[in-house]
Parts: sequence; C-alpha cells; structure tokens
Amino acid sequence: MAGVLERSYIEICGFERESVLRFRQITLNLVCLTFSIYASACLLFSRCTSGDTVQFVEQSLDTNLLNNAVRLRIPNCLLLPGGVCIQETLNNIIILIVTSQSVHRLVLPHPTRMYRSDLVTELQMQSIFTDIGKLNLNEPAHSYVLPFAQGTQTTAPSTSAGWISHQGEALFALASPSGAITVVTLPAHDQDGTVSILELKQSSMMQRLAGWMPTAIRGDQSIPDLAISLAVHQLEDDTFIFALCQDHKLRMWSLKHQMCLLVTDMLEYMPAGRGEVKASPALAHKLRLFFSSSIGLCLAIYLAVPKRSQFCVLQLVASENNRYSLDHISTLFTTQETLVDFVLTATDIWAVWLDNDNQTVVKYISFEHNTTGMWNQVFVQPSPEEEVHVGEDQDPREMYLEVLFSPLRFTASAIIKALQIYKRDTERYSDLSWEELKKEVTVTVENELQGSVTEYEFCQEDYRLLQVEFWSKFYACCLQYQDVLSTPLALHISPATAMVCVLKKGFVSFLLPCFAIDHLYLSSDDYLISEEETPIAEDSEMSRDVLQLVQCLRMVNESLPEDMGLSISVAQIYFHFDLCCFSVRLNGCATHNILHRLSVYFGLSLSYKIVTVFTYFMCYLSLFRNADLQHLSVLELSDSTTPTSRRSVLNPQTVVELFYQNVARKAIMSQIFSQQDVEGNQTMLHWSQMISSVLTLLCQFLWPSNPSFLFPECLMLNCQYTQLQEYVRLVGPWCQVNVGSYRFVLGHCYLASGEGQKALQCFQEAAAEVDKEEFLMKLTGSVEEAATTTAPRLLYYNKVLRLLEDIGLPELVIHLATLAISEAANDERIQAALWTRIFKHHLDLGHNSQAYEALTQNPDSSRQLDCLRQLVVVLCERAQLRDLVQFSFVNLHDEVVSIIESRARAVDLMTHNYYELLYAFHINRHNYRKAGTVMFEYGMRLGREVRTLRGLQKQVNCYLAALSCLRLVHPDYAWIVQPSSGAAYERPGTSPKRNYDGEFAANPVSQQIDILELKDLEKEYVLARSRLTLAQQDPPSAAIAGMVVYMLPFGRRF
Repeated sequence: MAGVLERSYIEICGFERESVLRFRQITLNLVCLTFSIYASACLLFSRCTSGDTVQFVEQSLDTNLLNNAVRLRIPNCLLLPGGVCIQETLNNIIILIVTSQSVHRLVLPHPTRMYRSDLVTELQMQSIFTDIGKLNLNEPAHSYVLPFAQGTQTTAPSTSAGWISHQGEALFALASPSGAITVVTLPAHDQDGTVSILELKQSSMMQRLAGWMPTAIRGDQSIPDLAISLAVHQLEDDTFIFALCQDHKLRMWSLKHQMCLLVTDMLEYMPAGRGEVKASPALAHKLRLFFSSSIGLCLAIYLAVPKRSQFCVLQLVASENNRYSLDHISTLFTTQETLVDFVLTATDIWAVWLDNDNQTVVKYISFEHNTTGMWNQVFVQPSPEEEVHVGEDQDPREMYLEVLFSPLRFTASAIIKALQIYKRDTERYSDLSWEELKKEVTVTVENELQGSVTEYEFCQEDYRLLQVEFWSKFYACCLQYQDVLSTPLALHISPATAMVCVLKKGFVSFLLPCFAIDHLYLSSDDYLISEEETPIAEDSEMSRDVLQLVQCLRMVNESLPEDMGLSISVAQIYFHFDLCCFSVRLNGCATHNILHRLSVYFGLSLSYKIVTVFTYFMCYLSLFRNADLQHLSVLELSDSTTPTSRRSVLNPQTVVELFYQNVARKAIMSQIFSQQDVEGNQTMLHWSQMISSVLTLLCQFLWPSNPSFLFPECLMLNCQYTQLQEYVRLVGPWCQVNVGSYRFVLGHCYLASGEGQKALQCFQEAAAEVDKEEFLMKLTGSVEEAATTTAPRLLYYNKVLRLLEDIGLPELVIHLATLAISEAANDERIQAALWTRIFKHHLDLGHNSQAYEALTQNPDSSRQLDCLRQLVVVLCERAQLRDLVQFSFVNLHDEVVSIIESRARAVDLMTHNYYELLYAFHINRHNYRKAGTVMFEYGMRLGREVRTLRGLQKQVNCYLAALSCLRLVHPDYAWIVQPSSGAAYERPGTSPKRNYDGEFAANPVSQQIDILELKDLEKEYVLARSRLTLAQQDPPSAAIAGMVVYMLPFGRRF
C-alpha cells in the first residue's frame, strides 16, 4: 500500500487557459502525426490539419515559450503517413518532412545553444521557431522536388520515414506504389553536395517492368509487397529499413548492400484464421522499433485483424555472414478495434485506441512477464458531463460558468470556438485572459437571452427556465468542440525520462502512475477481483479488508446522486468509519494505517482537480511571493515586510494551483533533492518517479493533518480569506492536528471580515497550542528566541497585539493585553510593555480613569514617567483638566508638578494655561503656598513677556491670587521663594547663548535666594494695579507705562 502500484496510470490533461495558440502561417511555393522530446523538459510535436498543412508546437515544462506555434503549408503536396520526423543533434533540431512530391529539411537552433545555460530562470523565453520566417525554405539545402512525383493521391507513396545519418545527411524513405522503396539523400546542411536517389526493390523481372506503373494498367487490385508502415534503424555502419507490407510480411532492407536481408510472414504468429486474413490485403498494420544496448533491437508489429487484433514482439538476432533472424518474444491480444498509435519500450507496449463510442482508451502491457495477458489500466480523463444539474435554489448562470471554467473541463480553444458559433461571427479572441473570456461568455449568453425576450414581465420560474435553455445551448456547443479537441492523435514516451504523453487535437495529456487507493477505487470489477491474487500490503488479512472497504465505498458512491454525494463531508466519513472497521474486523493498527491511506486518497482527489498545474511542471522556477495586505507584514511570514504584487505568467485559477506555484513547488523540489543527496543517488529521476514524488508530497502538504500547515498559511498570505474560512469550517470538526493554527488563521479571516470579537476568541483559543505547533512557533519566533527566557505564549500575544493594533482595534488590544498580563506574572519587562499598551489605548479611547489606573500599575519607572507625561499633555490638549486635577497621583506628585512646570515654562503664556492648571492642582491639595508661588511666577512672566492691556489685567489677577493664597497660610509660613531669572525669563526675541563648540551655554547658577513675604507681594500688586490704571487711560502706552513703572522699584525710586 505504501508504494505506487505499477499496474495502472491516470491521465492528466494539459489544458491551455490563459491564452490560445496563435499560429504563424508559412507557405512553400513549389499525417503523419509524430512528435519527439529533445530535452528533459522540452516537447515538440506536430499535427496534420489538412492534406498539405502541418502545425508545429513547442512546449516547455520549465517556462512559457513565445512564438512557439507555426503552421506550414505546402500547396498541392500531400503529407505522407510517417512523413514528419524530428531529430536532435548537438547544435540543432532538425525537422524532416515528406510529401507526395517533395522532401524538406528544417534546421532550427538547439535551445541549449540559444541560451547557453542549463538552468532556466526566465518566466518567458523565445521558442526555436522564433526565427523560422528567416529561413528560405525553397533553397536546395532545405527542399527537393521529387523527379518521379505523379501529383495524384492514388499514385503517391503509401508511407514514408525520415532520419539523419551519422554523417549529418538527411535521408527519406518512400514506399512507392510498385512495392519498391525509394531513398532520397540530401547532403548535410552545412556541406555542399548533390542529392542522390536510390531504389530498393526485388530483383524479379516483372517487378522491374512494373516499376511505378499504376496498378490499374497492370490489372492488379493491390501490390503484395507494397509497404504500409516503415521504420528505420542505424546499426554500426549500416542502415536497416523495415517494411511491413500488404502481404502481411515483414521485410528488412540493408541500405548499405541495397538488398533485402530478411522476409518474415507475420501470419505465422497468428494462432488461427490465417487463411481468411491472408486473402485480404493488410491496410492498418503498424510497425514500431525499440533499441537499447542491453536488449538490442526489438520490433513490435500490430496486426489489425477484425476481432482478432494482436501485437507481436520480435527481437533481431544477427549471425555470421550478414545473416539475420527474428526471435519471437511475445504475442499479445487485444479486444479493441480502432488503434490510433502505439509505442514499444524495453519492457512494455503502450497503445491508444478509440472505442465504439469514440472515447479514448489507453492501456499498456508487459510483453516479457505478463502471463495472464491482461492489459494494465490507464484511467483517462472523462469527458465533461452532458448535462449540468441546476438545483431549484441555484442560479443557472453561476452553475454553468462554474462547470465551464473549472479545471479539467474545457479548454480555452473549445470555449472560444463555441463563442464564435454562438455569436455567428468570426471575431478572434486569442488575447483574452481566463477572466476576460469568462466575462465575454457571460455577456454573450445574457445578450442572446435578452434579445429573445418579447415580454416585459416574467415570473421568476419562467425566467429561470429561459436561462437554463440558453446556457444549456451554449454548453452543448462547448461540449461538442471539447470532444473534437480531445480526439487522440499519437502516443509518445520519452526515452530519457520515461514520460508518457498522449497528443490530442487540442492539447497534450500526461500519464502518471496511479496511487494505491486510487487504483483500487477506480479499477473496474474485473481488475478489482484480480487484486486478491496480488496482495497490496504485506499483511494478507489487511489487504482483504482494504479491498472490502474499497468495494463498500464504490457501492456507496454509485448509489448516491451527485448533488447528495457532494454534501457529505469528510467528517461524516470519519465518524462512520469505526462501524466499517468493526464490520471488516480490523485491529487498531490496521485502522490507523487505513485512515492514513484514506487521507492520501482524499488529498489525491483534491490534487487531481488542479492538473493544469502539472501540465507544464514548472518545478525549477523560482518561488513567487504574493502578500497583499499591509497588516500581513506584522506576522513576518513573508520574505519582505513591504507588500508586493507579482503576477505569475500562468495565472492560477484555484487555490490549490496558487499554493503549488507559490509555496509547494519549492518545498517539494527541496525535499526530493535532499532525499537524493541523503541516498547518494545522482542519477536523473524518471518521469514516473518524479511525478509520483511530486504528487505524494503535494498531497501530504494539502492534507489537513499535515504538521507543516503550508496550505492554510499560503491562503492567508495571499488573502484568500473566504476560501480559507470555508476550509477551516470543513476540517475543524474532525482534524486533530494543528488545532491552534487553524484557530489562528480562522481568527485572521474574521479580522478581514470585520468580526473582531470572533477573531479575539479564536486567538485566545489558539494560545494554548503555541508551544506545540510548528506554525505558531514560527509565527512567534520561538525558534529564533529559544535562548531567551520569554515564554512562547507571551511572544504569541505580542504578535497578535501588533496585528490588532495594525488593523485598529484598541478595545481588543486592551482585552488581550489584560489577559496576557496574567501570563507574565514573573516577567516585569513584559508586564511593563503590556501596561504601556493598555494605557495608550485607554488614553486614545478617552478612558482617562482606566488610563491612569494602567499608569499606576506599570512596574517600570521610566515607562511610567513616559506615560505620565503623555497623560498630562493629552488631557491638557483635550481641555479635560478636571480629570487631571482630581487624580490622586500617589507617589507621583512631584513628577506631575515637574511635568506641568516644564510645560508651563516652555509654551506661550497667552495660548496655554499650564500655570492655571498647576495653581488648581495645588489648591485641590490645599497646598496654598505652592499655589501662590505658581501665580506669582505667572504674574512675573506676564509683566515681562506680555506688555499689553490684557496682559496687565491677567498680571493683576495673578498677584491678587498669590496674595489670597498666602493669606490662607499661617503667618509664619506666609512667604515664597522668588523664582530665579533663568533662560525661561529672558526677553523674547533674544538669541540663546552658545559656547565655542556650538552647544547651548549653561546658565550661571545663582547662589543667592530671595525670600518674598506678604508685604513684598502687596507692593508688586500695587505696582501692577498702577500700570493697569495708566494703561487704561492711554491703551497705546501700555507697554511704555509698564516698563517705566516696572523699572521704578529696581531703581529704588518707588
């Protein structure tokens, strides 16, 4: 069960979605369906679209290619079967084309020579077809017109083959209607030379006379030795041409000796019915070769006999004196009728058919070790549903769009073709993106619907039925074109990577090894019964139980309607799984193992819906980061703290594709390569190994019980909150791994939707799992800060608090910080930071009392002083002086006075009232002498700095208030210290003094202290009143009068 069963494969279709190929038209003035892989990640294939036109498309598994599609037209020349050959040399890719009247050679640059680098890092690169328009295809080096060409289909060669010799020459073999084989040789493209023509034929005199004479003249209906399939192999210094002829015989020609070395009647390998088959000419037989240094040259011949078709595998054996023979290896029978193509490998035969319903059938079989003759299954991608089920409570437009634009349903080409037919125009839509095409389809169908409406009023049910009618009509068009594009054309297996590809009219599909659970679940009943003979686990009893369980699942799936089956959750399956385990008598260990396998199955069923990602397998590209919201930088989960937006060339259409492109690809390849390094294996991974490893690791990452938590993290970083919330809702009831991480990301989703209280509840629930789960430890930085004494939960709270602050939810910050304080009982540093946060947000919210309470609880004196200063400034700016005065400020009285005094001496006297605040502060505490001192200082500054009538009025009031305060004090204490004249009392407008270093010079410290008693204050009050009286008589003279009167006492003239 742990491994991959080699008895089945599954088809993965490579649908193009972002754009449609635009072919450049090239015409020669004067199929063949084959394709070849020429590098580990490059695919080149051709399609014959009509008798004289062939299309070439290059695809890369590493990157997107530009100008990669070419349509070549050779007017009045029919492309022959086998007439397109693609070969690779060290410096070039050479394409050989054979038509009924000419042969052609296209020499293109090799990709490694174009970029001179084995590591592809660009997202887009030029194709080898980019400069094909610069080639002069009519030059003798590229084309040659056959001198014996007849120009009609009946006299054209029946089949052909092409190859490049060891000397670089291009050789073309054509099966002439006379039964001979004509070989045309073009000199190497970089050398001068002449074209040579050689004819290989039997030495019979009658055949010489017949030559290329039409069969109608000879009176024959068929030529026995007419080749219907050709294959070529170069062995040492000779080239062998194998011809499968109409007389059911296989002939081997030596090009060096120009003679037939071997003739084998293939009917000898048929067990019965030879006479009936021999009477009719062979028309659909096919021939394939395979060579390796270990087994030599093997041939596979397909004998197309109605209801008795078979494959014969033969091995070429050489003896002395250039004598050869064929050893029979195996004969394999098939019940399929219409063979499209087949491929021979070292151990297997792969074949693709069309069944009676015109559906694709792909199978393979081992010709060496297969004793039962049973072909192994390939589960091909099924066609889209013929009808779309639309529920009564569902919108028809949304349902049809969901089906049309879901992965693995329809290609962009099919939708565009249907759109053109539906609109009855020839408009091109090649440049539309996937989303733009979706909008175009919606507008087109809706416009068609609106145009057919003749009544102005419709009931809802009638309009819904009308929608279904028009959308089903468009859907039928898409279905028709999708079936045409899904027609198989050829099969190919890469010799270097063992990658199996099926070329279809509209796309290329890949065949991947099928996993154990999928193999059992998808197999037909006949295959499932045969599994009992081949245990899928070491424990035979467990194997039987698993088979029985899979049969139960299949029966349940077949019994449920589609809409009902989709509503059953994985949680329900797990809930009822115990009953199934009991019914098949599984022990605890077996139950755990099967649950794990089922988890792989459910992961695979999800991964198969994102197959377009694996179409090109961009496993070597760099990782794309896509964090879009500013507050995500607070979590520090991305590479950069600044939001970035980079759009992939292949725009993901599902969240799983997004996950693969952005996260999983890099993680998967890292694991695969690290595992190779550990095992010391430096050999190239084959396609089946690579894709199996990629799928396995991807499914592990996707499965909710995976400890890595990469998939939900990717959804969160890419702001897919709706999908993430639904994902957590589905896995929450049954998944017992990463419980805290799921609660955290769910809280993040709630934040995005504005549900702060729900988010806070999720964050609190996740806190209990911080030190247990990898994602939360990475989030909090617990790994990097392992050496510190800070508890992981406190680090987590700090991250969440920063997140809440960044979004702007102060109430939640206060609530969570209060909760976190109880966790930080032994950490004064953390407590101080939390109390500071609580103070700040209470103050911002206008909760003055709570802010003061948080201030007093702060254990850090420096932070407490900062908060106190902020409290004083903010309350003063808000004019909430009553709250400030009434606070007790236990143990902070002197600090408050110092702060207010500093503010009072630093700001303008007429715009701020800090002196009055300080006066009220002292009066409230019955400290009258301090209050008098404040008001006297206020009056002195007013007299010096505010020489206006209003300033004189305020000065008089200040002195009067100071007198009143001192009279409330016991006479023994009715005195104050006269404020010193420092920098704060210098005349405004004067520049500050500096020393030779440019620093502010320190004020000289006065050693004398002046005491002012009540009578001194009374004199100051009388002077101020006199100044005010003088200024009231003549307001413009207020400043002068003030200065004169002020100078009298200092000149001892008063």
